Amino acid sequence: MKYDFDEAVNRKDTYSMKWETGNDVLPMWVADMDFKAAPAIREAMEKRMANGVFGYTLVPDAWYEAYISWWKRRHHFEIRKEWLMFVTGVVPALSSAVRKFTTPNENVIIQTPVYNIFFNSIINNGARVLENPLAFDGENYTMDFEDLEKKMADPQSTLMILCNPHNPVGKIWDKETLAKVGELAKKYHVTVISDEIHCDLCDPGYEYVPFASVNETCAEISLTCVAPTKAFNIAGIQTAAIFSSNEYLRHKINRAINTDEVAEPNVFAAIVPMAAFNESEDWLDELREYLYNNKKRVREFVKDNIPEIKVIDSHATYLLWLDCGKITDDAARLKDYLAEKHGLLLSEGEEYGKNGKSFLRLNTATCAGRIEEGLKRLKEGIYGYLKEEKGDEEDC
Repeated sequence: MKYDFDEAVNRKDTYSMKWETGNDVLPMWVADMDFKAAPAIREAMEKRMANGVFGYTLVPDAWYEAYISWWKRRHHFEIRKEWLMFVTGVVPALSSAVRKFTTPNENVIIQTPVYNIFFNSIINNGARVLENPLAFDGENYTMDFEDLEKKMADPQSTLMILCNPHNPVGKIWDKETLAKVGELAKKYHVTVISDEIHCDLCDPGYEYVPFASVNETCAEISLTCVAPTKAFNIAGIQTAAIFSSNEYLRHKINRAINTDEVAEPNVFAAIVPMAAFNESEDWLDELREYLYNNKKRVREFVKDNIPEIKVIDSHATYLLWLDCGKITDDAARLKDYLAEKHGLLLSEGEEYGKNGKSFLRLNTATCAGRIEEGLKRLKEGIYGYLKEEKGDEEDC
């Protein structure tokens, strides 16, 4: 490989949300990566830093061109310049959309288990969460369209936040599934805002389908949020984009993000996406291969050594969704045990909805050495937990 993803980068004392833990704690939870950003990104930042003046910054034409070229090249979808808007992040965009496209106590539909911050963006902005739980057959997740139609038919439902690809289950939604979402949304006058932040992190050989690319209906009833931040490990730069072909929706969201003051870039927020999309494609391709191998290693290890856990099959994101239902119906308790007794920090599934109560989420975006250490701790922790549980039962 041209790039060294095996380096165990020391992130202690960098004010990292992920790594501000105890000295012997291995964090495999929050969705950022332990890899250094691509060289071209770091060089672009160093060049800008050397100028020494950090005043108000515009979004240059080259920023628009980078997004347009990337989506055409990588995702076979042509975005027009007038469709694109800069925003400081996908979550700020979602919160602005909830404030703009709903009135107090209206419903926003989400498909649980789903990214936990969706709940915050809805509740904190005066709307109600309306869950359309994904159907789970023990192996695979699919959309429950009968339930989705009932939820969309409610006159109080005005907005849906779609997660495409889906976090935490790692699902790449196919064209037919997305078309059905668009059809129902149009029928019941529901605006769809599609969070596609994980779109560039599909397994090698797999591609995601942009919601707006499916057909004219999907394009016209939706806004899409995209960013290079997950794929290129630059979440701290605070840079993202919104696009829509619908002029009315664009006007509304443009007013929303400007009113909320999240439509202006910091000095790095425009140049970093340009360096990512224009100069770091080979880095991303190698990263995807590395992440695929990490996920494969976790799946194989769990299957051979911890058969009580099932790793749900997926082809997107660097996150793995672990079904711990054979061990416990309260994975939060198991998560706490793993952290306290074995120094392994994972995410509890209930954060993503009540139907995630028996699940844990594991982040594989780290060097192979830490993957091995994490698996060792996971195995020891699971069997330690089972032993303790058995002892508690015997004491009773």
